[in-house]
Amino acid sequence: MLFGNTTAQDDAAPLLKELGLDETALTPHLAALKAAGSRYLKDLKLNLSTALNAESLGKKDALLIAFAVAVNEKNTALQQSFEKQALEQGATVAEIAEVLACTSLMNANNVYYRFRHFMNDEFYEKAPAGIRMSIMANPVVGKEMFELISLVVSAVNGCSLCVTSHEAALVKQGSEKQRVHDAVRVGAVVKSLGVVLN
Repeated sequence: MLFGNTTAQDDAAPLLKELGLDETALTPHLAALKAAGSRYLKDLKLNLSTALNAESLGKKDALLIAFAVAVNEKNTALQQSFEKQALEQGATVAEIAEVLACTSLMNANNVYYRFRHFMNDEFYEKAPAGIRMSIMANPVVGKEMFELISLVVSAVNGCSLCVTSHEAALVKQGSEKQRVHDAVRVGAVVKSLGVVLN
C-alpha cells in the first residue's frame, strides 16, 4: 500500500508542477486518483504537455486557449495557472481581458444558437438575435485567434451551429485544419483537467 501511495504521489506532483501549482491545489478528485495510484495522472500530464506544445499553435496561443476553457469551466486554479503562463509567454493584459470577453460572449451565443438549432423553427430562425458583438470587429488578439477561441469554447459547450460556423470562417481566412484540430485538443484536455482539479 505504501508503495502504491508513493507512486501516486510521484504521478500527481509532476502534473501540478506542469501547471505551476503546489500541493494546496490537490483537490479531493485529484487526491482520490493519487491515493489509488492511478496511471491516469501520468496520462493527464502527457496530454497537457502534448496539447500545450502543439507546433501549429505556439505556446502563447495554446495558453490563451487553455485560459479561455478554464474560464469557461469556472476553474480558478487553472485560470490562474494559464493566465500566469500566458503572460510569461508574452500575452498582454488586454489580450487576457479579451479572452475573458470572448468566452463570455460565446456562452451567450452558444445558449442562443443551440436553442435555435434545437427548435428548427422558422420564427426563431428569422428572429433577430439582439446580442451585441462589437468586440468581434477589431479584436486585440486578431480575428483568426478570436475565431479560434470562439470555436474551442463552442466545442466545449456543445453548440454544433457555432462550431461549424467558426470552423468555416477559420478555413476561409486560411487557417490550417491542423491548427483548428490542435486548438480543440487543448480545449478537450483542459476540460478533462477541470474534472479532477475541481
